[in-house]
This record gives sequence, C-alpha cells and structure tokens, in this order.
Amino acid sequence: MSSVMHPEDDMNTRLIQLSVLAYDELPASALQLARASLLDWLICGRAGRSEPVAQKLRQYAETDVSTAGSSIFGGAATSARLAAMVNGAISHALDYDDTHFAHVGHLSVGIYPAVIALAEQTDATAKQVVAAFLVGAEAAIRTGCLLGSAHYNKGFHQTATAGAFGATLAAGRLLQLDQQALRHALGLCASRAAGLKSQFGTMGKPVNAGLSASNGVEAALFASLGITSADDALFGTQGFLATHTDTGECDESDASRLQAVWQEPPPGHFRFMNNSYKFHACCHGTHAMIEALQEILRASDLSVDKPVSIRLRTNPRWMSVCNIPSPKTGLEVKFSYAWLAAMVFAGYSTADDRLYTDELAADSRLASLAAKVEVTGDASIADEEANVEVEFAGGRKVVFDYDLSASQSVELLLQRLESKARAVLGNEADSLLEMLQGYDTLTASAIGEYMRLP
Repeated sequence: MSSVMHPEDDMNTRLIQLSVLAYDELPASALQLARASLLDWLICGRAGRSEPVAQKLRQYAETDVSTAGSSIFGGAATSARLAAMVNGAISHALDYDDTHFAHVGHLSVGIYPAVIALAEQTDATAKQVVAAFLVGAEAAIRTGCLLGSAHYNKGFHQTATAGAFGATLAAGRLLQLDQQALRHALGLCASRAAGLKSQFGTMGKPVNAGLSASNGVEAALFASLGITSADDALFGTQGFLATHTDTGECDESDASRLQAVWQEPPPGHFRFMNNSYKFHACCHGTHAMIEALQEILRASDLSVDKPVSIRLRTNPRWMSVCNIPSPKTGLEVKFSYAWLAAMVFAGYSTADDRLYTDELAADSRLASLAAKVEVTGDASIADEEANVEVEFAGGRKVVFDYDLSASQSVELLLQRLESKARAVLGNEADSLLEMLQGYDTLTASAIGEYMRLP
C-alpha cells in the first residue's frame, strides 16, 4: 500500500459519512429526483412481473422457509435477502429502468429492492426509503466512477458491483448501523459484489441487479450481528479496486483519481442529479436519436413527407451495441438504430414494450424506412448525445442535436414518468400514481402491499 493512501481516511470514510447524513442535510432537489426513481422502479417492477425470469424466481422464492416479511412483485412475501434478489431481477427484466452514465449502470434496480425489503421489516416511512436510496445511489455512483472504464471494459457489470456497495450503505442506514458496523458491512460486501457483462442478452443480466440488492441486504445484516471484516474494503491491498481493475496496487495515480471522484462532494453536490430515465422500451444508447427525431417531427409538419435519408452520428461505443441493421426478432429491434428510427416515422410508440414483437421485425414498411438510415460513429459525440440529419423530398434538410444529460425540470420528468406508467401499466397506473400522491404519509408496508398485487 502506498503511503499516499489510507483506506480508513479516504474511500470508506467518505462513503460512510455520506450514508449517515441527516435527512435535513440531503438536498430537496435530490430527494425529489429519488422520489421520481421510486415511481420509475415501481413501474418497471410491475411491468416486468410476468416476464419468464420473474415467474421462475417467484417459484424459487417459494422454496424459502425463512420468515416471510418482505414483498415480491406479483407474489407473496419472503425473507428480506430473497425479496431483494427477486425484486431486483424482476424490475430489470424489461431493461426499462434508469441509467447513470458516469456510474455505468442502473441504480434503482440494484438499490431500491434492498431498501424496500428491509424497510417493510423496520416499519419505515416512504421518506426514509427515499433518503436511504439516495445516499446508496450516490455511493454507488462515486464507487463506479472510481472503478472507472477499466473495470467495465474487463467485463464487470457495475449495476451489480459498484451497485452492491450502494445497496449495502442504504440497507445499513435503514438498520441504523453505527459507523464501525457500516465499515464492516462495506468490507463484507467487497467479498460478495459481483456481476458480469457476459450475462447480457440472457436472464442472467436482470439477476445481476438482484444480486446487487441481496448482497447489500446480507452484508448489512451480517454487520448488524457483529460480524467483522477488513477495514480496506475498496482501496486496501488486494481490495476490491486492486483486484477488479487493472490497478494491481493503489498508488499515486489512484490517489489522484480518488480526489477527482470526490470533487464537489455531498451534501453540497450529488452526482445522482445526472440520473437518466428511459422513456422508450429499447437500448438507452438509441434514446438520444429517438428524442431528436421526435423533436424534428414536433417542430414542424414534416411527418407528412417521407424522408429521403436519415443520417445519425453517435458515439462509437454504441456501434457494437445498438446498431443491428436488420433485426430478426422483437428483442433485436430494441438494439437497432435503423428500425427504431423507422418506428418513429411510422408513428409507432417506442415506449410500449408490447410492440416489440417478432412480427415488428418483419414489417415491410419499417424495412423500407430503415433502409434510409445511415449510422456513423463519431468520437466527438458523447455517450448521451446524438446528431441527426433528416433530408426530405425537394432537398429540405433538418439537423437536430439531442443530449440526454441536458437538465429538465423534475415536474416535466414526473409528467413523462406518468405517461410511461400509463403506456406500460394501462389502467393499473391510476392506483400507483394515487398511492404515491400520499407520499407524506406513505409507508413501506403500503408500498409492499401494492407490489404483491397479482
């Protein structure tokens, strides 16, 4: 271990200090956004409850003989550990949940399941639930930024790795662990946090999110029982950072990176404020393009004209992720710039997950429109941006840039989330929205009752 770092004085301490911030120290704007994440998570969880992975995991939960005190989406109740795992997987089954691009992962599905599972058993209020999620999400983001691209590029899924540390601290806050117990919980989590990108495209991907939540619950519960761990959970010799990146051992360069990660620290600044939400039931890398095309159609009555060409410039990282030129299945459509652009011009709702069928991939009208789409990778375009040029008959050209990271009011965000709820839940959305309108008196038990509805 280099002399420039000492884990007790740096990463662990900073994470712990974040997790024990008093409610009044948490910015109102960040709490409001965390409430929006609760709505989004519940939408995704209820919408995903019929997915095959959801059905299989509910069957697995029935084998658990421990105390049943925590609710499962579309099921009964089980242990906190198992409920966290099942709900994390169910809410990520549709891949319709939020993304934080700096963290490189999904926050709500890896943390809210841990929070709700323990909140039901501790008689917590919705306000306590949201506060615990917020500090856990911020901890996961800061940890994800510290691990950096080297961790992600090696094949780790940060929803489940960095996310597990956030879930641990959120769970520890609900259990009211003291700072020493929180340190042990982080150390125990370091031995458990895991998740691989090789699972993408399988049921294993949503299970990764469930493992984040369940690992957080178990690490916090272990610590509450007095189980101890090493103090250097993240930055110590042979700790998580050294073993899960190309670092090897912590040195001066890592010290500089740590300082950069903690620039503008909470409570003054929350990186969670850059959280991004999905309003289209497809790969998040395509959303900037879809938003740009929709803005073009809204700005003028160009929808009556057939586009001659659609040119997209996007970050090169997306070229191997969501640029399937001729999708063969409904799932592949979700990863096809060309087909999704065609859907926009054909008037299809990209927000309705039910539309992404194999028949959609065989739609000749969409195939004709998709053939007009040209996609180019451009390193000057950020992950969350898209540049779109549409040429219409007669030579008219319209160019539009869209940046998903551009700030929008929480009021507008909530309006869009309400529309999302109605698109994916139908009439059921009314009961969800009505429940959350009573936020000031809402309890975790009431949220659990809603989750268990068939």
